[in-house]
Amino acid sequence: MKHIYKITLAIVTVVLLQSCIATKPYEKPNAWENASFNTNQVVKDSTATNILPWQQVFTDAFLQQHIQTALDNNLDIRVALENINQAQSYLLQGKMGYLPTFSIGTNYTHSVNSINTQFGKILGQRQRLDQFDITGSLGWEADIWGKINSKKLAAQATYLQTVAAHKAVKTQLVAMVASNYYNLLALDAQKQMALKTIENRTKSLETNKALKDAGRITEVAVKQTQAQLLSAQALLLEIENNIKHQENALSVLKGMFPHAIERSAFTDLHLNIDTNEGIALQILNNRPDVVAAELGFRNAFELTNVAKASFYPTLRLTANGGLQSVDFEKLFDPTSFFASIIAGIAQPVLNGRQIRTQYEISLSNKEKAFLNYKQTVLNASKEISDALYAIDINKKKLVLKQQEAEAYTTAVNYSQELLNNGMASYLEVLTATESELNAQLNIISTQYNLWNANIQLYKAMGGGVN
Repeated sequence: MKHIYKITLAIVTVVLLQSCIATKPYEKPNAWENASFNTNQVVKDSTATNILPWQQVFTDAFLQQHIQTALDNNLDIRVALENINQAQSYLLQGKMGYLPTFSIGTNYTHSVNSINTQFGKILGQRQRLDQFDITGSLGWEADIWGKINSKKLAAQATYLQTVAAHKAVKTQLVAMVASNYYNLLALDAQKQMALKTIENRTKSLETNKALKDAGRITEVAVKQTQAQLLSAQALLLEIENNIKHQENALSVLKGMFPHAIERSAFTDLHLNIDTNEGIALQILNNRPDVVAAELGFRNAFELTNVAKASFYPTLRLTANGGLQSVDFEKLFDPTSFFASIIAGIAQPVLNGRQIRTQYEISLSNKEKAFLNYKQTVLNASKEISDALYAIDINKKKLVLKQQEAEAYTTAVNYSQELLNNGMASYLEVLTATESELNAQLNIISTQYNLWNANIQLYKAMGGGVN
């Protein structure tokens, strides 16, 4: 008994020591070294803030309906949900790894021996034998090195990764719907501007025809006015084509066939995003793609533990039992019962370098997962910095474009007055009116760019999608 105790203690000690060697506890990787968002004073030091739900950021009633429809119907969302279902199945499988396996089967065997064998020579004749059996097999592997636990943790990381990826798809979808919607509003405003321009240039053409008949201007001025009118009409057709394409794109995002999109009028809609205090570095933790990349590393880390544990012995218990008889009538007799229990330890010795190769590949996959995680963090920081800088630039640009448009409007009025008094050519009027139209269109484009920059910042910060 004393020797058995010592042997048992020694085995337990070795097992505990080897277990510590085989697997390592997970530590979150550091991808934030020397990270900073400070760029041209656009980003300031700040504490981490919670991201508002998209319903509180995009307050336009029509836009909210479009976003909700897209979240309900979009095909990319449905694919992401199927990925979650698959990962959940693997997670349940991983949780069952500690439990024993059990199988049961029935067999019928009919055998005829050969006379030309040793046993056949002894009998001197053929012997036919029928055998019936019902056998149950129970197997269980002890998780000595943490291999089964690491598999379970790897499956858990994969499941959580698919959940985070699902959120990333939803965040991307919300941003795309909002961007398409605001682009539609901008195109509507440009269309109104083109219609107004056509109306004004139609009146100018009629006026110039009258002035030409009165001898005040030449036919050249009339043709130039007509050319400007045709140019505005062509611009209107281009804008209408862009509107249709934008409606079709938004319809597909909503998981629907192309149809007309209900929307508000172009106004100075404000997004509920405050960037005055800057964005904190910790805000990246809200991004689902960063979370998914980190979980991808966790999965690779745990699979490395699994590969390392394969170097060590496997302790497996196997039990077989059931009923066995050469007479079917006696199969269910108590005397037909049989049972066996086998405890075995198997240590890999020569396996064609398979275990070593699998371990080296797992280390490489872990390094690749870490690099992917770091790249995701770097891209996230870039997207935030780009969006913040775009917001700052477009705010300044919008002021300048408004001043530019005002200057061209004044120039049009002055040139028209000078023309009426014979102090300017009609070419000057044409140039001023064309520049005024372009300036007004640029105001609309800049306003959209400002909205879109805010949308991209909201997405870059992780969005507010559950």
